[in-house]
Amino acid sequence: MSQIKIFDTTLRDGEQSPGCSMNLKEKIEVAKCLERLKVDVIEAGFAISSPGDFESVHTISQAVKECTVASLARSTEKDIDCAWEAVKDAADPRIHLFIATSPVHMEYKLKMSPEQVLERTAAMVAYAKKYCSNIEFSAEDATRSDLEFLYKVVDLAIRNGATVINLPDTVGYTTPAEMQSMIASVIANVPDSDKAEFSVHCHNDLGMAVANSLAGVLGGARQIECTINGLGERAGNTSLEEVVMAMRTRPDVFSDTFTRIDATQIYRSSKTVYNIIGQTAPLNKPIVGRNAFLHESGIHQHGVLSNKKTYEILTPESVGVRVNNIVLGKHSGKHALETRLKELGYDLSAEELLRCFEEFKVLCDKKKDVTDADLEAIVTHSATEESETTDGYKLDWFAVHTSNFTTATCTVSLKYGDQKFEDVSLGDGPVDAAFQAIDNIVKPVEHTFELYRINSVAQGKDTLGEVSVKLTAGNRTYSGRGLSTDIIEASILAYISAINKLRAATEKAGQEKEA
Repeated sequence: MSQIKIFDTTLRDGEQSPGCSMNLKEKIEVAKCLERLKVDVIEAGFAISSPGDFESVHTISQAVKECTVASLARSTEKDIDCAWEAVKDAADPRIHLFIATSPVHMEYKLKMSPEQVLERTAAMVAYAKKYCSNIEFSAEDATRSDLEFLYKVVDLAIRNGATVINLPDTVGYTTPAEMQSMIASVIANVPDSDKAEFSVHCHNDLGMAVANSLAGVLGGARQIECTINGLGERAGNTSLEEVVMAMRTRPDVFSDTFTRIDATQIYRSSKTVYNIIGQTAPLNKPIVGRNAFLHESGIHQHGVLSNKKTYEILTPESVGVRVNNIVLGKHSGKHALETRLKELGYDLSAEELLRCFEEFKVLCDKKKDVTDADLEAIVTHSATEESETTDGYKLDWFAVHTSNFTTATCTVSLKYGDQKFEDVSLGDGPVDAAFQAIDNIVKPVEHTFELYRINSVAQGKDTLGEVSVKLTAGNRTYSGRGLSTDIIEASILAYISAINKLRAATEKAGQEKEA
C-alpha cells in the first residue's frame, strides 16, 4: 500500500484569501483541528510576509507534535532564513520554497531568463538544505510551463537536495488528463525522480481542483496539497474533505493507496474553520453541506429507506456527522453531557467541559430540548470564544425598544475588566441601534460592514440563532460570531467579538509602529 500524504495549507493559502484572515489564537485552534484530523503536513504560513505571520508559524511549530510544520519561502536567502527561524522548533520542520517556471511568470513577474531560474533553483535548494533535510520545492505555474524546461528545473532541485517536488496548477488552468500526463512524464524523464515524493497543488478556477488532484495521484503524485472547505485565493484550492473521501469511496480506482486522515474529524474541522472566518457551508457543499445527506425526492427517499446504498455512497457518520438526534434537557447533568459529546466525537478537557456545561444550562433555561446540533454549536462556539482575546469588552446586559411605528432604541452595558460602560442609541432597527451604542462606548477605528448573516442552528422556532459579522478596516477583515436563542443578543455578541479583534489588531499595529 502506498500512502498519499495530505499537506494542508488552510493557514497559508486559505487564510490569505479575502475575508478569511485569522488571528494567532484562531490559527492555533485550526492547527489543533488539523492535528486531530491527522494531516501529514501543516503549512502554517508565509513567515517573511509579516511579523504576525512569523509569530503564528513559530508558535504553531512549537505547539504541534504529530505533524510536519512547513513555512513557505520565495527562492531567496532572506526568505529561507526567515522560514527556518520560524519552523526550527517543530518536531519535523520543512522549508517550502518556490519559483515560477512558466514563460509568462518568468518574463513578467520574475523578469528572469530560464537560465537564471535554473541557477536560482539549484542555489536556493542547496542553501535551504543546510538548515534541514525536509525540503519541498514548488515550480510555480507548472501546468503552464514548458515540459522540457520543467524536467531541467525538477532535476536540479532533486540533485541539490529537494525531497518533495510540487507541480502546482497555480491558476486552475489544466484538466485531469493533462495533470496525470504531466506528473507521469516528469517522473519518467527526470533521472533521480525516485529520490523525491511528487506533490500536486491545484486551484479551483475552472472547478476542477479536486479532479486534477486525484488525476495527479493516478499519475504518480504521493502528496496532495489542499485546504479545509477548499478555501484559497480566487475560487479556492482543492477541498481536503472532498479529495480524501473520493479516494476512500473509490478504492477500485485508487487501489493500493491510503491516507492517515481520521475522517470522523472532517465535519468538526470544517465547522471550526467556517465559524472562525464567519461563514457557513453552502447547502449543497459536498461532504459537509447541510443537504449532503438529505433526500427530498420521493424516489430517492424510497430507495434510501429500502437500502441506504441506493443513494448514499458514504455515510454521514464516516465524516463525523451524527444523525441520531438524542435530546438532552434541563435535568441532564454534566456526566450526561460529557457522554453525549464523546459520542459526537468531542473529547474535551475538564475546563472545556465546564465551560460548555455552563452554556448548556443557560440554553436549557431558554428552550425545552437541546439537540445534537445545539451541542455542536455550543462546543464550536465555546472553542472560538476561548481562542479570542480575553481582555476585550464583554456584554453585561442590553435592552431594546422597537416597533413598526417608532424609531428603535437600544441601551447596552459592556464590561471591560472591572469597569462598566453604558450607552443608549437610536437606529434603523434594534440591531443597528445596538451596534451604534457599542460604537459609542468602544470608539473603534473606522470600518465597514462586509457581512451580517443570521442562521438557525437546528429546526424549530426556539432554535439557537447563529449570527456572523465581518468588518473591514484597512486591508484586513475581522470576523465575529454570536450564539443565542435571542437573535438581538446573538447579533450583539457577534459584533463585540469582531470589534475586540479589530481593537487588538489596531493596538498591536500601534505598538509595532512605535517599536
